[in-house]
Amino acid sequence: MAAAAPDDIGTVYVTPAYLARMEMDARRLSVMPHRPHHSILSGRHASRLRGRGLNFEEIRAYVPGDDLRHLDWKASSRVGHALVRSYTEERDRPALFVVDQRISMFYGTRRAMKSVVAAEIAALGAWMSFQMGDRAGLVVFDDSHVHSVRPHRSRSRVQAILGTLARCNQALRADSPVRTNPAQLDAALRSALHLATHDYLVCVISDFLGADEATMQLMRELATHNDVVAAMVFDPSARAIPDRGKIVVTEGELQLELDFDRKTVREPLGNMFDTRLAQTVDVLQRCGVPLLAVDTEQPTLLQVARLLGHFAQRRS
Repeated sequence: MAAAAPDDIGTVYVTPAYLARMEMDARRLSVMPHRPHHSILSGRHASRLRGRGLNFEEIRAYVPGDDLRHLDWKASSRVGHALVRSYTEERDRPALFVVDQRISMFYGTRRAMKSVVAAEIAALGAWMSFQMGDRAGLVVFDDSHVHSVRPHRSRSRVQAILGTLARCNQALRADSPVRTNPAQLDAALRSALHLATHDYLVCVISDFLGADEATMQLMRELATHNDVVAAMVFDPSARAIPDRGKIVVTEGELQLELDFDRKTVREPLGNMFDTRLAQTVDVLQRCGVPLLAVDTEQPTLLQVARLLGHFAQRRS
C-alpha cells in the first residue's frame, strides 16, 4: 500500500500519527468546565440509568447503620468481631466506536472526506475514554470486512484502535474495484452486539448508507442494555447542490462527470440527495437513539465539542 502524500493527511487520509496527535484535542474537551445538562455525556459516572455497578474496596469493622447484607461472615468469625465488605460505585464506562470506512465514505467536497471525519470522531472518543480511565474498543468496517478491537483500558489499546482505523482508511481508493455494500452496516452492528454486552456507550459513526428496518432493529437491540449514539457524517453537497461547476465522481472503474451548470443534472440530484437524507434521518430517529449530524466542512473538534454541549449557549 502506497503511503499517503503529506498534503492528503487530514483531508483524504489519516495515519496513526495524525490520529495520535488528537490526544491533546481530546484533553481539551475532557478538562473543560462542567458539561451542560443536555450534553450526551452529562452525569456519565453517577448515572443510574442502567442501575449501579459496585467495585469491592476493602473489608472493615462494622459500624452501626451498615447494610447487614455486606457482612463478611467468614472474616468476622476468624477475628471475633463483625466485619463488612465495603464497595464503591463502579465508574467504568466502556465505549465502543463503530466506524464506517466503506467506499461511500470516500467522498468530500469541502475540508475532508467523510471517511476522515469518521476516523477523527472515533479517535477523539477513544482518547477521551482513555483519559477518563474507561475502556475503549472498535468495530470498523469496509465493503467486505468487519474488523474489531476488543475494549481495554490502556494506551496500547488506543494505539491499536488508531492503527486499525488508519489501515482501513488508507485502503480506500478512487480507482478501487470495490462496490458499495449496504449490508455491511448491519454486519458491523451485529459484531457490536457481541462486544457491547451491558452498560456500554456505543457510538455508531457512518453515513448510514443502506440503513433500513433491519438496521433499526439492530440499533434498538444495542440500545436495550447500552447507551447508543448515532453520528451521521455527511457532506454539505447532500443538502445543497452547487449552482455551478463540475465534479467527477467514481465507483471504482466507472467515472462520471457531473455538470452542475445544467439544470437537468442539478435538480434530479438535489431531489435524490434530499430524499435519501430524509429517509436516513427517519430510520435513525425511529430507532430512538440520539442523532448527531457532523459535516465534512467544519473542523471535527469544534463540532464534537459543540455536540457534547461544551460550546452550547445556555438556554434563557
